[in-house]
Amino acid sequence: MRNLRAPIACLIAALALSGCMGRTAPVAVAPAPGLDSMAYGAPIPMAYAEPLPTGGGAYQLGPGDRLRVVVYGQEGLTNTYAIDAAGAITLPLIGSVPARGRTPAGLAGEISARLRNGYIREPSVAVEIESYRPFFILGEVAAPGQYPYVPNMTVESAVAIAGGFSTRAKRDAVTLTHTDASGSGRFVVPQGTPIGPGDTVFVSERWF
Repeated sequence: MRNLRAPIACLIAALALSGCMGRTAPVAVAPAPGLDSMAYGAPIPMAYAEPLPTGGGAYQLGPGDRLRVVVYGQEGLTNTYAIDAAGAITLPLIGSVPARGRTPAGLAGEISARLRNGYIREPSVAVEIESYRPFFILGEVAAPGQYPYVPNMTVESAVAIAGGFSTRAKRDAVTLTHTDASGSGRFVVPQGTPIGPGDTVFVSERWF
């Protein structure tokens, strides 16, 4: 019996060790960086699951947007205002009003509150987007630069506006830089991905 104890103990230890190894958590391994990521940083390889907001209550205003501000019954205040580089618009009576990051409805509420403070008893204000801030397209397209944004644009239509891909373009590696209230992110996206005002589209160059 003594001669059997050592093999049995070894067998039990081996079974216990194999059980522990079977419960080891999986390890995620990051892919090796390519030439594009080394040259331009490391964008997150994902696409937007839903279209970006381009209007209505969800849209967040930013520098370059042109707004139609209507103060009912007050023709001197009703006008078109552009959001400046500081992210504000300037109205008669109340001066500079921060607009960056606000929705049109939120900005209308702020204007109403300021007018109510000693200027108009019951102001009624509406804010509409007259034109959106431009988007940018860079890299391997025929005419890179800044272009007016229109609702429902995609990466594909942005490339078309810029004259199409160049002969050196890497068409399956388009990077989209998007900024919203949660911050700024860079994403490698397919051509059908929606873009928003102020976004930057970058088309990489093929290396072979």
